[in-house]
Amino acid sequence: MLNNYNTEDKVLLAVDCIIFGFDQEDLKILLIKRDFEPEKGKWSLIGGFLKMTETLDDAANRILHHLTGFEEIYMEQLYNFSKVDRDPAERTLSVAYYALINIEDHDEKLIEQYSAKWFSIDEAPSLIFDHNQMVQKAILRLRRRAISKPIGFELLPEKFTMRQLQKLYESILDEKLDKRNFINKVNGLDILVKLEEKDMTSSRKGSYLYQFDKEKYDRNVEDGITFKI
Repeated sequence: MLNNYNTEDKVLLAVDCIIFGFDQEDLKILLIKRDFEPEKGKWSLIGGFLKMTETLDDAANRILHHLTGFEEIYMEQLYNFSKVDRDPAERTLSVAYYALINIEDHDEKLIEQYSAKWFSIDEAPSLIFDHNQMVQKAILRLRRRAISKPIGFELLPEKFTMRQLQKLYESILDEKLDKRNFINKVNGLDILVKLEEKDMTSSRKGSYLYQFDKEKYDRNVEDGITFKI
């Protein structure tokens, strides 16, 4: 009978965060150069240890706020990693989260302070421990979520062009999308508001700007209309 906690093994519980961003061209990931052993000087995900007074979500929010300065970030618990020798320093379990932020809004000074850097997914360096595995699982989860829920808008500025939206989904899905079919699909979802404003940087005529209408999306969900790209 397990009635004596003192006789049980104690293990550390880490929370590691895969932070995705989008720079209007590529899907990117935020990495940090580790400043302590083991693996000092190598690239790593952003992480920390669970405190006695925290839930896992509390810890993930603390870690994300500490690095980005953001209070409210879209995040989702991904998976737990418990290989016995995954961390050579201590017996450590890790619960991974992935988060989505708009790169334009992040705190550049905070990120520089912690020697963090944005990398395109295709150009990211090899990471410590099992962090490469965490990233791959996060990418697969992001792809599944992005085609069934409007989480991609978390990576865009409040106002965006249809080209930016298509480029975002091409970056997430890692495939080229037919422009006409994509626009028809998005318009068919009826969750965007077309603005009178234009982005004049893309062409002489300019491109209309759009906004995501969350209230309309929520009504669609209530009516049984599903989001599918």
